[in-house]
This record gives sequence, C-alpha cells and structure tokens, in this order.
Amino acid sequence: MIMKRILSLIAVFSLLLAGCNVLTPIDTPTQPDQGLIPGSTSGNTDRTPVDVEFDKTDDEMFTDRDEQDSYTEGNSVIISLNGDSVSCSSGSVVVSGTTVTITDEGTYILRGSLSDGMIIVDAEETDKPQLVLDGASVTSVTSAALYILEADKVFVTLAEGTENVFANGGSLTAIDENNIDAAVFSKQDLTFNGAGHLTVTSPVGHGIVSKDDLVFTDGTYTVNCASHGLDVNDSVRIKGAALTIDAGKDGIHAEDSDDATTGFVYISGGSVDIEAEGDGISAEAYMQIAGGTIEILAGGGYENGESHSSSGFGDFMGGGMGPGGMGGGRPGGSSATSTAAAATADDGSSSMKGLKATGGLLIEDGSLSIDSADDGIHSNTVAVINGGTISIASGDDGIHAETDLTITAGTINITQSYEGLEAQNVLITGGDISLVASDDGINAAGGTDSSGTGGRDQMFGGMGGHGGMSSSSNGSIVINGGNLYVQASGDGMDANGYLEITGGYTVVCGPNSGDTATLDYDTSATITGGVFIGTGASGMAQTFSSNTQGVLAVSVGSGQSSGVKITVSDSSGKELVSYEPKLAFSVIIFSTPELVSGQSYHVTVGSIEGDITAA
Repeated sequence: MIMKRILSLIAVFSLLLAGCNVLTPIDTPTQPDQGLIPGSTSGNTDRTPVDVEFDKTDDEMFTDRDEQDSYTEGNSVIISLNGDSVSCSSGSVVVSGTTVTITDEGTYILRGSLSDGMIIVDAEETDKPQLVLDGASVTSVTSAALYILEADKVFVTLAEGTENVFANGGSLTAIDENNIDAAVFSKQDLTFNGAGHLTVTSPVGHGIVSKDDLVFTDGTYTVNCASHGLDVNDSVRIKGAALTIDAGKDGIHAEDSDDATTGFVYISGGSVDIEAEGDGISAEAYMQIAGGTIEILAGGGYENGESHSSSGFGDFMGGGMGPGGMGGGRPGGSSATSTAAAATADDGSSSMKGLKATGGLLIEDGSLSIDSADDGIHSNTVAVINGGTISIASGDDGIHAETDLTITAGTINITQSYEGLEAQNVLITGGDISLVASDDGINAAGGTDSSGTGGRDQMFGGMGGHGGMSSSSNGSIVINGGNLYVQASGDGMDANGYLEITGGYTVVCGPNSGDTATLDYDTSATITGGVFIGTGASGMAQTFSSNTQGVLAVSVGSGQSSGVKITVSDSSGKELVSYEPKLAFSVIIFSTPELVSGQSYHVTVGSIEGDITAA
C-alpha cells in the first residue's frame, strides 16, 4: 500500500488584503502508482450501472386472476357466521361447531361473525377457491382465524365498502403437525384483492403467514401483531393495496431457508405504512420497489439508533486511550461498528433497518419515507437506485451496500445519518442527492457493515479500533453526473481506494476540525469534468491528484465561520462560483470546466481576497 501524501501549504502567490488571514494555495500531490486501481492504468475506470438480474415486471409478478375481484352471488356458496354457530347448506363446506372447512373449488361468501372459530381451506391441491369477505369477523382464541391447509391458490376478496376482521385471541395452540403462528396462516399461495377493509390482529404471533407467495392487488389492510406483520417463505407482491402494519418484529419479512432464490419482496404500487420494532421490510433473496408510497418507522426511528462517538476528531493519534485515541482508533474516516447493525438475530428481529435485502435491492420509482434506528436502506450485496423520491433519517448509514451502490436517477434526501452513502464502490451517474452525516458523507470501503478503513486512517489509525493497516484500498467513488450535496461532520468523501469525478454538480461541506478532510483517498482523486465545490478542514487536506480542468485548492488561514460568502471570478470579472458553506471551514477546493490550469482567478472569502493560479 502506498501511503498518500498529506498536502503541505506552500508560499503565498499573491498579497492579500486581510491582516493575519491569508489565502494560501494547496499543493497538488504526485500521482501515485495507478496499478493499485483494479483494472485501470489511467485512473479513469469507466463503470456502468450494475446489471440487476432480478429486475421484474408486473406481468411477471401478477396473474390476471390476482386482480379479478368480481363474483356472482347466485353462483356462490353463502356461509353465515352466527356468533357461536355456523350455517351453510353446501356439501363443499363441513361445519363442526364453529370450525368451517372448505373442501372444494368455488366462490364462498362469508357474512357475520364468530367469537371463537376458524375458517379452514382443505381442498384438492389443484383447486383455486375464492373467499369473499362481506362483513365477516372471525376470531380464534387459540389458533388462526383463517387456516389454508391445502389448495393450489386461495383468493380472498374484500367486498366493496365492507369491514372485515381476522383475529387471534391471545394464544396459539397446535391443532396438527403444522406450526400455526399467525392470525392468518397459509401453506399455499394466497392473494388478497377487492375494495373493502380487512383488520388482522395477532397479539402473540405474526399477522399473515404464507409458506408460498403472498399477493395484494387491491383493498385496505390493517395488521397489528406481536411478531412479523407479513411473514412469507417465497415472496410478498404488492400492486395496488393500502397496507398499514404495526409489528413487534419486521413489518414485512420474506425468507426461505431452503431456497436462496425465493424470499423476495416486490412492490409496484399502492401504499405501505409500517411501524416495526425490527426491520421495516426485510427480504432474504432480493427486493424491488417499482412504485407506490412507502412509509417506514423502524426500531423507534433514528433517535433510537446506536450512538457514535466523534470525540477524537481533531486530535492527532487521538490524544488518549478512549475513542479515537491510541487504544481505540479514530472514529472519523471509518465507521465504528454499530451494535444495532451487528446484533442481528437469525429471524432478523434485532435488526432495525428501513429496507433490508440480503441479496440485491433495486428502487425504480415510488415515494419512500424512512425513519430507522439502523441503516435506512441496506443490501448485503448490491443496491441500485434508478428513480423515485426517497427521504431517510437513519441512526446509522443512510444507504449501505456491501459491494456496489449505484444511483442513476431520483431524488434522495438524507436528513440524518452516521454515514450518508456507504459501499465498496459508489457510482453516481444522475439524480438529485442531498445528505447530512455525523461522520463521512460518502464512504467507499470494502468489507462488512462496520465499514472499511484506509485513507489517512492508514497513517493515523492508532494501535487498535478502526484505523491501522487493514484497508485493502479496493474501494471507489465515481461521480459521472447528477446533483450532489454532502454535509458531513467527518470526511466529505472517503475513498478507501480511488475517487473519480467526470461530471455532475457536487458540493461537499465538511467541518473545520483537525482529523477530517473534504477529500480523503488512498490512491488517486481525478477530476475531468463537472463542477466541484468543497470546504472543510486544512490540517489533513487533500486536493485532486490529477485533473484535466483547472482546480483551485486554497487554505484560508485560521479559518472562516459558517455562512461566509465565497466567490471565484475570472480575469474578466465573470463570477464562476458564489457559495456560503453551512459549516465553518479553512480550506476551499473548486473545479469547473471553465477553470483553466495555469490561469489566475480572483478568490474572495468574506473580507479577504486574493489572486490564485489554478493547478
């Protein structure tokens, strides 16, 4: 590993008008060996958007029958629920006390209520019965109110304008070899549609369980439960329904321990409002959001997230034995391990993320609002954002992917986070992104959710903790387009590898504290296009190591307070930038296609000004 140069300040190029405050150019470092950048000899590796193999469509996810909620009462079987009795004249329905067993294909209309009973579907494995809830309320004191034992697929239709209930009464007692652990329990494919309302209550178990596919195409649903709201083996597919879920564990949980290709979540429309003690939506295989409105409160929200110390910022080698000191490493530039992120039980109940996919995660469209104690959006592999409007307040990372995070479009607003964007490789080609982070704004780090190390941490990481020599420097931050605003209390951009900017409009607002930097990279930082405006601390400052357009990297002496106006003008007086950082600063880094290397530009910072030659 080649340790990077920490840029020194050199002589003043021009006389300035302020007393003890000066504008001082920052050196451009010698270009390091590009062989350290995987697959690159120039430092300008072209990265294309991640090929998302799991990209699906509505046509693939929903059948025509899933959306058919029509029925003819004259051709249907009527099942009357009478409190403590049931009446039905069909030979396809077996009534035993308050237990109703449907044994054949057909349409069955349920009306009335049962104070302690069950609806069981035990038909042929090729049958596809339809249950119409027309003002039906069923409570099972000791088991599931609806139990689908055998069928090919069951359709539950909510009659228009009706209120319906499936509830468990407070205990779950086995009635056969199956572990019935929900108010609605299905061993087969289950579809909900219609234009009514269904309330599912389960004070001791899950709300709705399907051991196969669980589909919602229409209707309104309220789920209140002690465990997962929706719990499936194969998939959850939501198209046009409105779901409100209050869950003691995950709001939606999809996992199949026997098949890694199933256990996925697909949402293309409707609305999903989740308050969960665990994850908002968790998918073991993959997750795809193609549309709809999603609101998630996970783990009590960002205020309930793991506390991350930043007490070591500004202390060389930490200055002590606590966090950031010789015994603890430095929290800035590499994330401290989050207890909330690390303490994930087998069923995911201890994880408190907004969206979590063990496999890939794709967001194409929709409106998402996430408030989570842990990561707002998380993938154990790749995350791709191709559109949508996303708002995140996170107690840990705003968006985290273990390998690749790609953003091509959409509007992303991260109002609270520990680190805003984190992945081994971060690629931004478009979109409007604004983020606030209490540590690094963007962190490109190989490894696990505890983040990577490297950059200046290679040199000043201390004897333990998160610094040291463990970084493989194989991460990357590549910005090819889009509008990006980063406000960070740690490093603005921390590339444990290389940084490359070829386009877009990027603003980085970092703090004026010692052991932080606007740019922090291991191997190289190149800019060949786009606009870059950065402010931050001078003590460990780095500027671009290679550029094909002009770069101004200037120290402003003892520093300036937040809100001080910065302007840069060319020799004709044309203003190229006007900016007021929201944080105090002592370094300015500016580059635009209009800047020409070797030419002089007039820089004004508050009451001081001077002429600086672009690198």
